[in-house]
Amino acid sequence: MSGPFSTLCLDVGTWDLIADASGNIARADPPYAVAQDVASAIKTFLGEVWYDDTIGIPYQTKILGQVPPLSIFKQYMVAAALTVPSVVSAVCVIQSYSRLTRRIVGQVQFQTSDGTAGTVGIGPPVAAGISNPAGLSQGITTITGIQITTLGGEPIETQP
Repeated sequence: MSGPFSTLCLDVGTWDLIADASGNIARADPPYAVAQDVASAIKTFLGEVWYDDTIGIPYQTKILGQVPPLSIFKQYMVAAALTVPSVVSAVCVIQSYSRLTRRIVGQVQFQTSDGTAGTVGIGPPVAAGISNPAGLSQGITTITGIQITTLGGEPIETQP
C-alpha cells in the first residue's frame, strides 16, 4: 500500500463523521487526509482495531496509570505515525509535561513521500480564552493545502 489516500472527514473536536452542505458524508483528500490518519494512528489503543489487534499504542498497559519515560512515549508516537501509508519520517516534540497532572502537550511532525509536511497536536484541547502560544490543540493543528470534499469530489472547505 503506497498512498496517500482519501478518507472520511472527521470533526477534530468529536472525532466523528461530518456532513457536507448537501448532507452527504464529507471526504478529506491529501494532504489533510494524511494528517487525519496520523492523528487517528496516535489515538488508537493497542487491540482497538478488531481486524488487526496488533495496531495501536499500548495506552492501557504502558501509558495510562504509568509514568513512562518521555523517550518511550515519543517512540510510540513516531512508530504510530510511520504506520500511515506515505509517511516517511516523523518526529515527536514535547512542549510541556507535568508529572503532577500527567498532561503532555506536544506535536508529531511528519513528512510524506511527496515532500508534504504536517503537524498533529498531542494534548488536551485548548479552552477558549486560555493562552496557547504554540497554537496546539488535540487533533490536527497545522498542515498546508487542506482540501475537504464531498464523496463526489466537490470541495466543501479549503484552507491555504
